[in-house]
Amino acid sequence: MYAPGKSITLSLPAEFDINIAASGLRRVRFFAQAPDGRIFATGMHDLADNTNGSIFILDRWDPRSRTFGKTLHYLDHLRNPNSVAFWTDPASRQAWLYVALTDKLVRYKYTAGETRPASAPETLIRFPDYGLSYKYGGWHLTRTIAIAQVDNKTRIFVSAGSSCNYCQEREVLRAAIVAMDPDGKNQALIAKGLRNAVGVAYVPEADARSLFATNMGDDHLGDKLPEDTFFKVELNPGRPVNFGWPTCYFASGKAVHDSTPFPGANAKEGSTQSSDASVYGKQSGVAAAGTNLPAGGGVGPAVDLNAKLGRPASPLKSCEQAPAPYATFPAHSSPLGFEHFTKADPVLQGSFLIALHGAGHPRIGTGYRVARLTPSDRRPQDFITGFLTFEGGKPVVHGRPCGLLRLGPDAFLLTDDYLGLVYYIHSRS
Repeated sequence: MYAPGKSITLSLPAEFDINIAASGLRRVRFFAQAPDGRIFATGMHDLADNTNGSIFILDRWDPRSRTFGKTLHYLDHLRNPNSVAFWTDPASRQAWLYVALTDKLVRYKYTAGETRPASAPETLIRFPDYGLSYKYGGWHLTRTIAIAQVDNKTRIFVSAGSSCNYCQEREVLRAAIVAMDPDGKNQALIAKGLRNAVGVAYVPEADARSLFATNMGDDHLGDKLPEDTFFKVELNPGRPVNFGWPTCYFASGKAVHDSTPFPGANAKEGSTQSSDASVYGKQSGVAAAGTNLPAGGGVGPAVDLNAKLGRPASPLKSCEQAPAPYATFPAHSSPLGFEHFTKADPVLQGSFLIALHGAGHPRIGTGYRVARLTPSDRRPQDFITGFLTFEGGKPVVHGRPCGLLRLGPDAFLLTDDYLGLVYYIHSRS
């Protein structure tokens, strides 16, 4: 398998086969299936905070070649679009497309078969949209959408990551998940203390119709800690559940209190270096590993845009009440998108498949695979590997798995935002 100038060889279970379904999609991320059956995918262009992101339509699926015959640009010039979702109002039968951007959640009216939005977007909520480059403070640009039924009502859920690697946040909608009605009303925080929950999805078939979220731990505790996590999140908890960050991390599945002092308001960027250890090659001026800076890099507005949601989470002084994770992954695995498979899937029945994007410093060696969690064993097992190899003792990155979408029995799509590819994985039977 290949992208221009690059190649990749992947290993997966003998019962499955893999094809390249689409290529040339700049930093392609997550999927959503429209009411008319077409597949939409997001593209974030590059790692920087930018307005060059796109939403693609993967069209003209050919079941014989197992490829999409055409890729259309539905929207362009977007600010870091990581996630989209569709919902149809049962009363008016109007379909809506929800788009999560760094600074806001918007929705567009959607008509079957259209190739561009026919109306202007509605803004439902704004997010804190400032921070530091990924090179310095661990500011997280992505927002992720999930839609679920709660007490017979539709609710929209959006996750937003932290403004830093390890700090005390000053705004309520950082490292949190917010819920709202489809029109943006009745907003409420349901979860906090999730440093970077990039993968969020409603799984009605698993554990009492729950929301699930992948989450990435912080970077100042070395190569072996903390574990990355996969949480079950209550849809309507009454009061926001604190999952522990910044003062609680996980080791061997157990919550551990972090006594590292918080960076002061006047903390400096610290030493910088020119490094070729990153997955994306040589970078100048990168902060030393584990650099901790204050919330938002010490800058930001005087007023919290989302103060009506409550107060910023107070760091936990004890981790006894921190929810236990559904599963954990080795440190720096970077779990992103996931998919759950049901009784309709003969081989994958009851399993989660989770894309482990991989450590930013490949020498660590964690992630760079798709892992499987079975109902009887929540310990991740390799499902697809080959995105990272070691040659002559040196790591070589070939790809990075990102988002998944189930298409049918034991069949799904997988994005690779390093190569700009969409894979189609399916049962040989």
